[in-house]
Amino acid sequence: MKFKVGDKVVYPNHGVGVIKEIRDLNYGGQNHTFISLQILDSDSVVMVPIENSKAVGLRRVVSKAKVRKVLEKLQETDVEVPSDWKGRYQENQEKMRSGDIEQVADVLRNLTHLNAIKTLSYRERKMLDRARTLVISEISEASKQPPPKVVAMVDEALSAVLPQKN
Repeated sequence: MKFKVGDKVVYPNHGVGVIKEIRDLNYGGQNHTFISLQILDSDSVVMVPIENSKAVGLRRVVSKAKVRKVLEKLQETDVEVPSDWKGRYQENQEKMRSGDIEQVADVLRNLTHLNAIKTLSYRERKMLDRARTLVISEISEASKQPPPKVVAMVDEALSAVLPQKN
């Protein structure tokens, strides 16, 4: 995948970033080409070797069509929440690291559902918050919508997985 300065890309578990620079650096006695990314949410800078960009999951922001699929995924009421905390956490961590927005949306949906039923552990609460931030920021970027509007869209979609009150 070819990248250029100014491209908006997603760096798994960090979120949407803008390519600020592509340059050659000497690292470990060898020259490597690095992509310098400014992560929009945290304003931090991440350097990624171009040859590792695919391995770390660096990818372009999703299309508007994919945004619709993600919102549909958030509404799916068939929520699977394994009871084994360690297994559930491990599975969710793998989904978060995948960089696939649908997998991250899966984590968001499942943990939102679980959070409505019981109190989440500190680590799962942090993961829920992270998944929410990643999904909202990418949908906002892909759909060219302001974050508050995307928050409302995501909350509406997630309302389908919340237990109904009598």
